[in-house]
Amino acid sequence: MKAIIFAGGSGIRLWPLSRRKSPKQFEKIIGNKSTLQLAVERLLPDFNYSDIYISTNMLYEDIVKKQLPMIPNSNFLFEPVKKDVAPAIALAMGILSKLSSEDEPVAILWSDHLVKQVTLFKKILKLAGSEIKKNPNKIVFIANKPRFASTNLGYIHIGEQIKKEDNVNIYKFEGLKYKPNEETAKKFFQSKKYGWNLGYFVSSATFIYRYFQRLAPNIYNNTELILKNYGKANYQSFLKQNYGKIESINFDNAILENLDKNDASVIVEDIGWSDVGSWEALKEALQLKTEENVTNGRVYLDNVQDSLIYNYDENKIIVAVDLKEHIIINTQDAILITKKNSMGKVKKIVESFPGTEHESLI
Repeated sequence: MKAIIFAGGSGIRLWPLSRRKSPKQFEKIIGNKSTLQLAVERLLPDFNYSDIYISTNMLYEDIVKKQLPMIPNSNFLFEPVKKDVAPAIALAMGILSKLSSEDEPVAILWSDHLVKQVTLFKKILKLAGSEIKKNPNKIVFIANKPRFASTNLGYIHIGEQIKKEDNVNIYKFEGLKYKPNEETAKKFFQSKKYGWNLGYFVSSATFIYRYFQRLAPNIYNNTELILKNYGKANYQSFLKQNYGKIESINFDNAILENLDKNDASVIVEDIGWSDVGSWEALKEALQLKTEENVTNGRVYLDNVQDSLIYNYDENKIIVAVDLKEHIIINTQDAILITKKNSMGKVKKIVESFPGTEHESLI
């Protein structure tokens, strides 16, 4: 079984720590390791390093190789320009379909998440892999039981139970819904028939690649053109020349929303998953209770509640007094101070920086 971890995101919602030159997945947000390093670590020892692949932008080649020196050079798949997720997955599946047998399971994972229940997560991966080994023309989605009615996440509609193995249930797949509105999210949460869509699934590379041929022929044809030179001396230059021509579209929109329901099943469990793509999401992931503070670095608090305060400057101390529901982030060249519910405004401000005197801060 192989695993590919996608690590090409930009991470504006974790500014000022996450920057274009070093996005969130490469930064030490949780403990002393990046979320990319943690994503690789939780696959061990079930996977060999030689079976773990990393897909990211060519801009981050030095970073990923420095953080993951144990991954073979040939297992790094680099995009020459930033595209949406569908072209990246098409390229990766095209390459892996050439390197593996048609029935070999491949786990698709992401680099910027937190998974607390690692033992259960490994059990689920193993079960999903065995299901694909039996039938490589299938997809097994891995969903997390919702903790609340989130409008920032996609949902998977879960059908009737198919089977139970090693205390893990496998259900029929009834479809996907991307980021519902608040009313719909509440209905999904209360129905208990939906799981959070993590973007995690296990399938065979050949099966996914064939789905591109069927549903996204423009992406498939251009990827095929590129892969005719895979393994040849001119592959990298040919990739740079042609990859930018591929249509930029989300993988959910291109493939998963049009997936035949009979081609997929779902495992939904509470693996302690969190998308740590924003400061408020990171707090929710790490807190034991809502009013609790989450801190990092040199911080002194007095009468502070429900706040996340991270200090990345060892030469300074953050002293916070009489605050509630705040996000405070201190880096070497920028300080963010905001209410938790104002993070959407921060994203818009940072997106306005290009072309201004503040462009160097993104």
